[in-house]
Order: sequence, then C-alpha cells, then structure tokens
Amino acid sequence: MVGACYIAAMSKTTVRMIAGFTAGERDYIRRELDMVFSTLPSVAEGFQLKTWRGGPDAGKPKVSPIAKGLIARGLMWLDASGPLPRLFFTEAGLSALRTMMMDRRLADPQKFAHVRQELGLDPGSDDDTQAD
Repeated sequence: MVGACYIAAMSKTTVRMIAGFTAGERDYIRRELDMVFSTLPSVAEGFQLKTWRGGPDAGKPKVSPIAKGLIARGLMWLDASGPLPRLFFTEAGLSALRTMMMDRRLADPQKFAHVRQELGLDPGSDDDTQAD
C-alpha cells in the first residue's frame, strides 16, 4: 500500500526549468551559440533557420519543436522577412539567457566568453589600450 504512492510520484515526469529554460532548450541554445567553422556566432544576429525546399510548406522556415516552445513562451521571436529566417531573443529571453550564462554549470565561461561579453557580463579585452 505504501509502495504505490512512491510509484505514482516517481512515474510523473516534470520539466525542470533552470534559468528560464528547459534542459532541451539550454542544449539548443548552447549548440547555436557555439563556434561554427571557426566563427563565433552573435546573439544579436539571431539563430539562422533552414527553409522547406518543396511540398506544401515550400519557402517557409523549418522551426524545431524546441524553437516553437521558445516562441510560444515569448522567449524568442521569428523574423521571416529576410532571405533566411532567423530567431531572435525577446527581452524576457535575453534576461533568461543572461541568467543562464552567469551559471557556470549551464554554460562554460571560457567556451561562451564571446556571448558573456556581448551580454555585458564580462568586460571586453581592450588590446588597444595596453601599453607596449
């Protein structure tokens, strides 16, 4: 009788939100902001999306379920006006991203130093002001 309550409590899955994002969303954001072909992406440039090439959705952006969740919760918005659609953070999304980047368990400070600088969490390196 007592064991039944534990099975019921343990079988329920909960989506744990840390820093305003779920684990899948944090993974998606880290992948999008990580170095690509020796280029550091920018938060201000947004996340580039692919478009459907054929079928009934031809020309429309391919939005992953995780991205749809971020849009639905008001953390990102979709701009499909340009030649390549992009996802951009809203003010609430930027606030959650700052919180995520401040926690070294969620985002490696060295790996994402470029994002931390862009968000104003770390001071920039002023190579021009150093004395020779």
